[in-house]
Amino acid sequence: MQIIRQIDPLRAAVAALRQSGSVALVPTMGAMHEGHLTLVREAAKRAAHVAVSIFVNPRQFGANEDLDAYPRQLERDCVLLDREGVALVWAPDAAAMYPAGYATNIAVSGISDGLCGAARPGHFDGVATVVCKLFNQVRPDTALFGEKDWQQLAVIRRMARDLDLILPAVNAIIGVPTVREADGLALSSRNAYLSADLRARAAALPRAMQRAAARLRDGVPVAVALAGLAQDLLEGGFDSIDYAELVDAETLVPLDALTGNSARLLVAARIGGTRLIDNIPA
Repeated sequence: MQIIRQIDPLRAAVAALRQSGSVALVPTMGAMHEGHLTLVREAAKRAAHVAVSIFVNPRQFGANEDLDAYPRQLERDCVLLDREGVALVWAPDAAAMYPAGYATNIAVSGISDGLCGAARPGHFDGVATVVCKLFNQVRPDTALFGEKDWQQLAVIRRMARDLDLILPAVNAIIGVPTVREADGLALSSRNAYLSADLRARAAALPRAMQRAAARLRDGVPVAVALAGLAQDLLEGGFDSIDYAELVDAETLVPLDALTGNSARLLVAARIGGTRLIDNIPA
């Protein structure tokens, strides 16, 4: 497995890989867990070679967020990825990704405005910018992202479609179902911030979402089901709810009723200072 830190060697390595088949990209910020490795395994089914990027992107962190505390464990991550047969790890530092004088930003309006975009101004500009750069740097045939970050996935698909990127638009950007712990909590690097007690209480999130989805399918009005979801979370030990919304799965426009198979329930809530997000089909 090659570990590459600069753009020119990256392009040479990808060109060499392409001589023997297609390339799939799994963009990450490192701190590998089973969710990331599930993406890698799915990527291996879809392409001859798997490339994984590891870059903690400063442009998607707000002023009061956890950039400095975000776990960085490149050596451990590379051991895990090597075991999975990954061909290439692209691990630039900030200077390689954003050279001196860098002045370009990508904003995907509308779809990035609400939900996490409202709570984290500029976050999705940072996501769109770095992912566009990763697509141009690696030029993959396909790219895989976890469905846990549903809004991020929607933003990236819209960006790729709007900018006519090398990827064949939405069909090459694959969303992989969320990987969960035995109690239903979605795997996330931020779970490591939770104490044992908070971790146990955090399982209230998937339970509350499943109850809300069941109520919606039973015909309970959307506003009533969402209010019940918020109450369940607060009673389950969460400190606050950033949002709990039923939206169209592609456009993320809020819905006031279920609409076939296109509705998605999205939630962000805080427990012990840690912000957790999750989503499920409704």
